Order: sequence, then structure tokens, then C-alpha cells
Amino acid sequence: MKKQWNLKPKGKKQLVTELQEGLGVAKIVAELLAQRGITNFETAKTFFRPDISHLHDPFLMKDMGSAVARLSTAIHQSENILVYGDYDVDGTTAVSLMYSFIKSIHDKVEYYIPDRYTEGYGVSFQGVDYAANNQFSLIIALDCGIKAIDKVDYAREKGIDFIICDHHRPGDSVPNATAILDPKQSDCLYPYKELSGCGVGFKLVQAYCQKAKIPFKEIIPFLDLLVVSIAADIVPITGENRVLAHFGLKQLNTNPRVGLKTLIEITDRDKSFTISDVVFGLAPRINAAGRIEHGAKAVELMVQEDLELARAKAKAVNQHNLKRRELDQSITEEALQMIVSDAKSTVVFHPNWHKGVVGIVASRLIQSHYRPTIVLTESKGMLVGSARSVKGFDVYDAIDACSEYVEQFGGHKYAAGLTLKKENLEAFTLKFESVVSETIKDEMLIPQINIDAALNLADIDHKLYKILRQMAPFGPGNMPPVFMSKHVVDRGYGRKIGQEKTHLKLSVTDANRSQFLDCIGFGMADKFELIKDGQRFDIAYELEENEWNGNLNLQLRLKDIRN
Repeated sequence: MKKQWNLKPKGKKQLVTELQEGLGVAKIVAELLAQRGITNFETAKTFFRPDISHLHDPFLMKDMGSAVARLSTAIHQSENILVYGDYDVDGTTAVSLMYSFIKSIHDKVEYYIPDRYTEGYGVSFQGVDYAANNQFSLIIALDCGIKAIDKVDYAREKGIDFIICDHHRPGDSVPNATAILDPKQSDCLYPYKELSGCGVGFKLVQAYCQKAKIPFKEIIPFLDLLVVSIAADIVPITGENRVLAHFGLKQLNTNPRVGLKTLIEITDRDKSFTISDVVFGLAPRINAAGRIEHGAKAVELMVQEDLELARAKAKAVNQHNLKRRELDQSITEEALQMIVSDAKSTVVFHPNWHKGVVGIVASRLIQSHYRPTIVLTESKGMLVGSARSVKGFDVYDAIDACSEYVEQFGGHKYAAGLTLKKENLEAFTLKFESVVSETIKDEMLIPQINIDAALNLADIDHKLYKILRQMAPFGPGNMPPVFMSKHVVDRGYGRKIGQEKTHLKLSVTDANRSQFLDCIGFGMADKFELIKDGQRFDIAYELEENEWNGNLNLQLRLKDIRN
């Protein structure tokens, strides 16, 4: 698939010079910092040295006072509290965090994760009935609830109060809950809008501790759960999320809770985890529990304090992930055969596809057919599925424009879930294609590679790499720097590697033959024709270290090759 390379504009020359001199860094580093909004020594210090003091006062969030007051009353009056959350990583980490905290100060607390297949996403009537039948008078909903108007009313009729901790976009009206914590509410003046669902829950815990005079250091151990949610939910790692991710990774790598420790053991990684490692190593395993069996299994693991029991649960969760991989691969292969090649959107359906992996399959399809994609299956007589989008296109708004054919939906700009009647599939598919065709820009249908700067190979050394590492944690809003080098040539060792020969391994140098650098291009074997026979070509890449036989060498992780 051909990709568009976009070289980011350089920062203003005067600003770059001031940063270079004020911070004592190389020009290329000053340019990277300027691109990230660093304008002086103080903003650089905040960027490179995140501190707990950089977190916002949780009471700036709308309804936080009411939420803390209701939680305090429930604890002081020994009420039964039900912690309720979605079955994905954000939801299960949020439930694990809130449940573990309340459990440490109050023994009348349980958790509830809805079944993906019998209840579906978010707050369910079944969950409210469970609370009523078991004498729970307060439900704390995490990573869901902002659209559960009828369920909250139903709970109120049964004498149950709701505190909602959500981060999804509200509808035109919100539930009649005791408190709604959601920075995306238009009348919420909280300074940072991009918290994960678990992050909103953590702010409630932080606020409760402030009021109860519990030192902040007592809740730092919960940040290992929070960084997993930040990584898995692909929220921007800027502002407050950057601080929380920084300290969360520190907790995860030095003293993780027992459940996460056993998952880390299964990944067999002996180096410190980065955000990327969490995304690809921990998150899929946690997610697989809800996809294949039940999200409660993930919570059981993450709140477990016995090491041997946790290891058994981690092993089971890992088996679910292996099953998820098999389903993912087979369904993706089937779905690829159904795609209409000349459309600007993809909507595919099969009644027997596993509901738990349709979101993953949608993401896979975009890798080969880059356009807004919806994958649907059948469940209890309805069509249910997941939507994924391409950069710049709001798939949530596109589904909203087709709402006449949709029973319910929710989500974000780039990912959403939806339910529709089977008889509306054809009409929905035509309307969705029409909406996408009318609103998407042609450039959105071409994968983009945003390149931070052009580099000469001679400028690449361990000192540069060391400084780049200090710009972590990386993620949306602060992605790892991508560089390009022009007119390089392979030394003649370029070859296809991997069991199915799908990857590319080569070693490049430039016209000055200043140095030779190894490159790895995963899934890029189709570019082999561009690098052989001494041809010159351009490369886009990230800089990384590769350990081989105890030696650390710099390596270029290729993003694309062009001639």
C-alpha cells in the first residue's frame, strides 16, 4: 500500500536556537522539542521531568464534590457499594483500581462486569437488577454510563444511586445520576479532557483521599493499572496523562501488583515495559478475557494478591488470548474476501463471526483497505459490531448520520460500537457509504507517515538515541520521532526474513559511507525490489536499540521505503 510522507515544518529558527543554547542540546533535538510545543526551559523541564505536582486538582471536575460526598456517606454508613465497569481493558482496569481502593478502607464492596454477549456494552438492566437483589445502594460506573439514562432512572426507582465516571462523548442529555464525572461534558471546566475511563476513576480516588486526608503516596501503587488503561485505550499521552503514564510505568516496572506481575512473567520480557510494550504485551491478554470468556476474569486476576493463584489465572487469560488470535486470523481472512474494492468505506457481515474479535478484525482490514470500516456479526437476533476509522475521519459522526437505521451506538471519533436490525443492514450500508463518500477527503484515504525531521546517517549515534528515550513515554500526542534519510543504499545483505518471509532485513549506508546501520522492516518484504542491485532509495524510520549476543547496537525500525 502506497503511503504519503509528510515532513513536519521546522520550528521557528529563533525558538530552535534559543532551545539549543538554553538546554545545551543538538539542533535536531531542539527542533523536535519545538514541534512538541516546548518553548522555554520551564516547559522543557515539565516535559522531561514529569512530577506529581503537575496533576490537576480533582475538585475542578464538575460534580466531584457531590461524588466524594456520596462515596463518603456510603462508607461511613456501611452501605453496600457495587463497582461496575465495561469489559474492555479500560473498564476492567478501572474496576480493579476502584474496587481495590475501596476494599482497603471498606469491606462492603463488590464488582460487576457485564457479559459482552448477554448484556452488551455499558450499564445493563440485568446489572441494576443484580444490585437491587443484593442490597447495593450505590453503583459506581466506570468507563461507561454517560448514555445510560433509562438504566439510571430504573436504578433510582429501586433506591440505588449512581456515580458515573466516564470519558466518552455525552449525548444531548445525561442520566439523572447523583454525580457525573466526565471531562467531555460541555459545562465541565476540568483543564484536561483526555483522561481514560480509569483515569476519571482515579481522579475520584484522588479527590476522596484529599478530603479524607489520606496521603497521595498511598494511591501511587494504583498507577500500574492506570498506565495499562492509558496505553490500551489509545488516549493522548499529553498533559496529565503524560504524568500519570510516567509514574504508572515506573510502578509497573519496579513494583507491579501481583496480577500484573504474573502477566509480565508470561510475556517473557526481561526489559522495562514501555507504552508500546503494554499495548502489545499486556493489553491484548487482559482484553481477551472479556472477548472469549468474561471480563470479570481479568478483574479477578488484577485484584488477586496470592502469587500462585494469580499465576494460574494469568495462564488462563493467556490461553484466551491464544484463542482470540486464532479467531482474529480466520475471520480477517474471510472478511477480506467480502470487501468491495471501489468503495470508500467497508461494511462486512457474517452471522457466525465471534462478537469478541470484530473490533480487532476491523483494525486489521484497515491495514489492507485504508478506509472507515465496520465489521458486524449476529447476536440474539440483532446485528452488533465495531467501527474503526482512519486518521482525520470521525466515524462516530458518520454513524450518527445513519442513526435512522441504528438501534444504539457509542464510542469515540476513531472507534465505535453499534447495534442494528438485520433488515436494516442493506440500507445502513448504502447510507454509511454515502455519508463517508460525501464527507471524507481524498487524502484521508491514503495512509500518512508524519516525519519529524530529515537526518543524515552520520548524525545518528547513541547520544542522540539516549536523549530521544528521555522524551518518553510515547503515544498519541507525543509519538516516537520518525526520521527520513534520502538516497541510501543497501550493503548487499538485504533479504526477506521470518517464517513466511514477510519481513525485510538490510544494512544501509549513504553516499559518504559515513556509517552502516542495520534496518528491520516488519511486513515489508514487498519492498525488496526497491533495495536490491545497488539502487538508491529513501527510508522513513524510528531509531531503536537492538541487543544481540550481549551487544547493544543502534537499529532503524523502518516505517516505509520509497525510490
